[in-house]
Amino acid sequence: MILLMTPAPPVSGPWIHGRKYVPIGLVYLAASLEKSGFQVKIFDNYLLGKTIDEVKTEIKNLNPELVGITCSSVTYSQCVQTAKAVKEVLPSCKVVVGGWHSSYNPESMLEHSEIDFVVMGEGERAMVELATQIAKKENSFTNIAGVAYRHEGKIIKNPQQFIRNMDEIPFPALHLLSINLYDRSMEYLSVKPVDNMSIARGCPFNCAFCETSRLWGKTCRAFSPQRVVEDIQYLIANYGTKGIYFVNDNFTLRKEKTIELCQLIRKNKIDIEWVCDTRADLLSQDLLKEMKTAGCKTIWFGIESGSPRILEKLHKDVTLEQTENAIKMCKAEGIQTACSFLLGIPGETIEDMKATFKFARKIDTDWCRFNIFVAVPGSALYDEVISKKLYDKIEDYAAYVKTEDFNYDSLLKIQRQFHSSFEKSPKRILHKMRKDGLWTTLKKSPKMFSK
Repeated sequence: MILLMTPAPPVSGPWIHGRKYVPIGLVYLAASLEKSGFQVKIFDNYLLGKTIDEVKTEIKNLNPELVGITCSSVTYSQCVQTAKAVKEVLPSCKVVVGGWHSSYNPESMLEHSEIDFVVMGEGERAMVELATQIAKKENSFTNIAGVAYRHEGKIIKNPQQFIRNMDEIPFPALHLLSINLYDRSMEYLSVKPVDNMSIARGCPFNCAFCETSRLWGKTCRAFSPQRVVEDIQYLIANYGTKGIYFVNDNFTLRKEKTIELCQLIRKNKIDIEWVCDTRADLLSQDLLKEMKTAGCKTIWFGIESGSPRILEKLHKDVTLEQTENAIKMCKAEGIQTACSFLLGIPGETIEDMKATFKFARKIDTDWCRFNIFVAVPGSALYDEVISKKLYDKIEDYAAYVKTEDFNYDSLLKIQRQFHSSFEKSPKRILHKMRKDGLWTTLKKSPKMFSK
């Protein structure tokens, strides 16, 4: 039996209050393993938050031959601790680690003797091939793409091979989860339950703060529109899904395929609301009309900064004028908008941050988040932060940026001030009243009118 796990969440930092979403990577992985004949169970400890002793009890009861653990840079310590727990209970059990951090820095995982293998990048093929070899008790792993392991005192890293035909990946094994334990509501949609879908991998852009292209590659690969529709229908039929959040960064990157998906949703009379993420330069009025009639209610934009200088540093390649125009087009079609900005980019000044806040107020988006930049491996900015020692602390591999203008604590104050000022502006209050009604607005924000 194969056990797939997430480690417990970190005990501190900006990560601990996040929503608890279905671990979409693990359920795709589990589905591929099941399709190949393996018995699979999932233990999502990021959701459950069990102690290490409770984890040991779970492992002892399940008695797996192989354990796969997903690891991000902010759960590195928890991942290593979990691997050690597995070996303490079942010394002969093989431990495989995958995920974001493992893909960028497999050496940091394999320095721990409790970890036998690392899967770099997407794991559906690699994990199946690795599990097959282990089940046969064979020790030849040289032909398994994307796998790293120790051999004769050296670390061997087999090059990745991306899955070109995404449709070969089976529907995610949600039946292995207690799905109602997860967050299945979203303020950007008026319906629930809402479930996540990941329908594309790869990014052709070069944003300095992002590591996505290093994980999935520079070429966008996606499920076919017909496959996406079939997955939506399956979610509706089996889990009562009424809303979808398409979690991919560039939902509208392939305009023709996006329009085809919208047309198939309408053709199949699928009653679904959805929200997606995209870039401001990947929209047009005709595309938005198609999306609106297919159920799109909200679009998330990662704007990042209101300072042209900082946008240039980030290699965002989207101008403020393009963003402003995209927001206007969405409003014209009756599509809500949500925007996120980064605070604390190396080289940023307080004046740059004020420009960000001013721009956020100007475009008057329905939702706005000001996020503090914390550097993690895989991005160009992380390399800059580490090489120039622009940090005041590092937790595992997450670096909290510090410059002459700010540190993490001062950024927290700026973040709170920006969120408070943004929501308390007269324009925002009137907007909320028109949208939600007076009493709902007062109930949601009891301190809104306080001084």
